Amino acid sequence: MTGDPGMTGGPGTPSRRDRLVAAAGRIRATAPLLPDQALTDPDPDTGERWDRRQVLAHVAEMLPYWAEQVELVAAGEEVPFGRVSSNPERIAAIERDRREDPSRLLDRVDDGLGVVLALLERLDDDALAHRGRHQVLGEMTVAAIVDRFLVDHLEEHADQLDAGRRRGDG
Repeated sequence: MTGDPGMTGGPGTPSRRDRLVAAAGRIRATAPLLPDQALTDPDPDTGERWDRRQVLAHVAEMLPYWAEQVELVAAGEEVPFGRVSSNPERIAAIERDRREDPSRLLDRVDDGLGVVLALLERLDDDALAHRGRHQVLGEMTVAAIVDRFLVDHLEEHADQLDAGRRRGDG
């Protein structure tokens, strides 16, 4: 591997690894403080609001899902990848898993984070440059997929839970 590109940011910029670990840490710290009935702020696009267990169920499912998608694109070129928020399997997993104990969901988040961090360790410059095609967003490099669907996405869910804590939901 050349310079560990999946892990490092530019000068003064947190690495992908650091951002993922920080976001997962925020989720682990905040989620137990929120009651189950606390809802997230409305999604700007859909108006949808989730309870704490829905957020945790989604994060526990999405980390390994997107790691698998990144592996798929990194192994090929111009392969289709991903899903949209209305994907029936995604919705079913959130609905099913939101009934799990929150501490178990947090353990699954930790496991998913481990999968993602191990993946980032394996990605080199060539793998990060491979391109796939998302059905809505079009062509994306592996680096862009990691940033959007893993790093930024995990931070968004940490922000959701933080907002509930700031509102006094927990």
